[in-house]
Amino acid sequence: MVKRIPDIELSNISRFRGELMGAAMLFIMLFHVDLARSDAFFGLRRMGNIGVDMFLFLSGIGLWFSWAKNPSVKRFYFRRFVRIYPAWLIIAALFYLPKFHGGSAWSWIDLFGELGFNWEFWLRDELNFWYIPAIMMLYLFAPPYMELIRRHPIYRWLPVVMVMWCILVQWVTPINHAVGHLEIFWSRVPIFFIGINMGEMVRRKQTVDGQGIWMIFLMFVMALASSVFLEQEKHGLFPLFIERMLYIPLTVTAILILNRVFRRLPAKVNGCFRFVGGLSLECYLIHQHFVLAYIPKTLSYWPTFLLCLVITLPLAWVLQKVTQVIQNVVEKRFQRTPTEK
Repeated sequence: MVKRIPDIELSNISRFRGELMGAAMLFIMLFHVDLARSDAFFGLRRMGNIGVDMFLFLSGIGLWFSWAKNPSVKRFYFRRFVRIYPAWLIIAALFYLPKFHGGSAWSWIDLFGELGFNWEFWLRDELNFWYIPAIMMLYLFAPPYMELIRRHPIYRWLPVVMVMWCILVQWVTPINHAVGHLEIFWSRVPIFFIGINMGEMVRRKQTVDGQGIWMIFLMFVMALASSVFLEQEKHGLFPLFIERMLYIPLTVTAILILNRVFRRLPAKVNGCFRFVGGLSLECYLIHQHFVLAYIPKTLSYWPTFLLCLVITLPLAWVLQKVTQVIQNVVEKRFQRTPTEK
């Protein structure tokens, strides 16, 4: 008798969220370590970029959980703000203030714009910490989108419109001239809202027929192989948004496959991934400009990655502890009643 393939439990996306976030952060670190174009690992190393898409997809699912539990716009924005902003402000100050030497009024405006919300990303695609302004912008539109699809489920198809928009940004000249410099943002918008769309399925612990695993593997292999080929053989010769459209099925299928991997790994190994995942925001803010930039270029790829990881984790832990103190103070003030004030 043929053994039945177990159903795919979408609730595992929530169950292994910490491990998945940890894997995503490791992928991003691998992506940021320099490697020669001639290296056979170059194309696969470039795929570490998918860690951003994994973050956005998982964030979308997490936001739906939060919204379904308490659909308060004020509470939603406050919680997102206190989670990101203290850590961002500390790192932004450490990065931008040493480079600032005064000057014109515009220099001061630019400094406060950078410290406030990294506005040079929106103005001219500065990529130092681009994920922070990008995710904050997505958070801004998440509550109205979640309320829209709750009232009118047909609007769950809006990510298709977002993919169409990416095509317009790339090839419709007036649009490209106006906002084409933000391609790295536009091409990540669909996966975030797809994550929100899947949030209810994950929350309700829905399952997918186990036979669907073959389709998942097919999509995963097609998306991964084509992306690696594009990067290894045609890097710089194609619009990146095309590859990032491949990242959409690759992200979803990779997460479903990783769930099966984490389900079988020893608890201690999962705990290591979960530890990294719990520090993912802090690791993102620290690793590239405060650690990787100072590691000697004479080291080869894997020693550089491992050294970056070993140095980044304790620094990220310290940053998280500092920001948690700030968050606790702010949250207590937020929760006080008017009479207490």
